[in-house]
Amino acid sequence: MTKSPTQTLALTGLTLRVQNLERQLAFYRDLLGLEVIRQQGPQTDLALPGRQFTLTLLHEPTAPLRPQPTLGLYHFALLLPSRADLAAIFRRLVEARYPHFQGASDHGVSEALYLADPEGNGLELYRDRPRPEWPFRGDRLAMVTKALDLEALLSEARNSRPLEAQTTLGHLHLHVRDLDEAQAFFEGLGLALMQGDYPGARFLAADGYHHHIGINLWARGRTAPPGATGLLGYRIAIRNQTPKTLTDPGGAQVQIVDSSGFPPIHPVQ
Repeated sequence: MTKSPTQTLALTGLTLRVQNLERQLAFYRDLLGLEVIRQQGPQTDLALPGRQFTLTLLHEPTAPLRPQPTLGLYHFALLLPSRADLAAIFRRLVEARYPHFQGASDHGVSEALYLADPEGNGLELYRDRPRPEWPFRGDRLAMVTKALDLEALLSEARNSRPLEAQTTLGHLHLHVRDLDEAQAFFEGLGLALMQGDYPGARFLAADGYHHHIGINLWARGRTAPPGATGLLGYRIAIRNQTPKTLTDPGGAQVQIVDSSGFPPIHPVQ
């Protein structure tokens, strides 16, 4: 596997407001394998040994739990380097009898496991297929949703293990109020529409990736109570970009940083 020398964009951070910090640490640290790299006041930063992204948990014990689905995070997705790595973390979840597993899909471009963390935040664990195998309809990407053979996946992992050290924050998928408004916001950051014919959803990316950002209408405009748990913000590294902080259409803070000195992250297989 080689890495792209021309990558211009990467997701490098995510912040969640959490109600029960110890329960969330039991999931992200003890089960998935992220390490606490900084703890100051209510803020805990976690990362994998490869330091490809940072997950920040902001502890607010009085925060109401965000109802699902509501505008904001649908899921964030962690991209594992290989199918064997995906199989190994899946076996770890199975052996732990993790109760919030939600399903699995073959999207043509990727194979994905879906679960929720203990407070209901959606999480996708996935591996990409080689780009020459991605399905297209004409010149447009044609992602699909088919059943994933979980027994076959599990058979690839004799032993379980936590997330592989070089796992990245592959994409974010957001519940939005208006697809056109959200698409315009992300196009303003340099992303391009990759697929727009998926029912109720669109997918945007840079560098020819299948998607860095997904947007959908599936929450039907429902909103969470003020101060609820869930997504507060995320960080995007963009090559030759002036650092700034924006607010996305859902109210999340988007920190833009210059990626020029960063190593390339997304694998090209």
